[in-house]
Amino acid sequence: MNILRSILSGALLSCLLLLGLADDSQARGRAVAPGQAPAANALTAAEVKAGWKLLFDGRTMNGWRGAYMKTLPARGWEVRDGMLIVEESGGGEAAFGGDIVTIDEYSGFDLRVDFMLTEGANSGIKYFVIEAEPRTPGSAKGLEYQLLDDARHPDAKLGIQGNRTCASLYDLLPAVNKPPVPPGIWHRARILVLGRHAEHWLDGVKVLEYERGGPEFLAHKAESKFKDIPGFGEYPSGHILLQDHGNRVFFRNIKIRVLQPGTKEAP
Repeated sequence: MNILRSILSGALLSCLLLLGLADDSQARGRAVAPGQAPAANALTAAEVKAGWKLLFDGRTMNGWRGAYMKTLPARGWEVRDGMLIVEESGGGEAAFGGDIVTIDEYSGFDLRVDFMLTEGANSGIKYFVIEAEPRTPGSAKGLEYQLLDDARHPDAKLGIQGNRTCASLYDLLPAVNKPPVPPGIWHRARILVLGRHAEHWLDGVKVLEYERGGPEFLAHKAESKFKDIPGFGEYPSGHILLQDHGNRVFFRNIKIRVLQPGTKEAP
């Protein structure tokens, strides 16, 4: 049965590739005419000049390690066909391979990540992650750009006013006026942080903004599962994290531009 499941999974992935769903031309949920799409997991000359850096080269997991680990997890993640894939393991939170974090820490930045959900999937992109001790059960703590199949995963109906739906600041602030996020096609997440100001974007649409440590943030924190964590979300720097929540999710075109104080907006 496991062998059959593996064969079917591989066949499904091959079909996605043939259909172009796993191609960068479908990123941000819309098609790009043939010949106009940039190369996957690569930077243009203009991006290099502007200071962009790839966090995933499409071939290796260099620059990443397991959360609370010195090396990469022994299982749960794979690099295949230019994609970084968290494997299906039954939906447990950091219970199989575990989360992965960047080796470097970041403070001000513009982060772009292309992601593709499978049906019913749950994952997340966390930032300002601090591997605090003593370690608590589950995923490493940090501000989270939620990745979720809202139509199928029960977490979408939990929390307060939709603050656990896709692109929300998980358990704190809901994404609003967002485009649909169907599984099976590529979408683009963007997280922009300038000082204490932070924004979430989805497929080119800004869906929320807030001030880390501001009155609104603290009021929502007081109602959240993070209420007893001193300084949560206000750390001066931290790691970027991709979450293993036990569901199959695809990532590619992960890039970051470090922003210095005084920068008004990233190009």
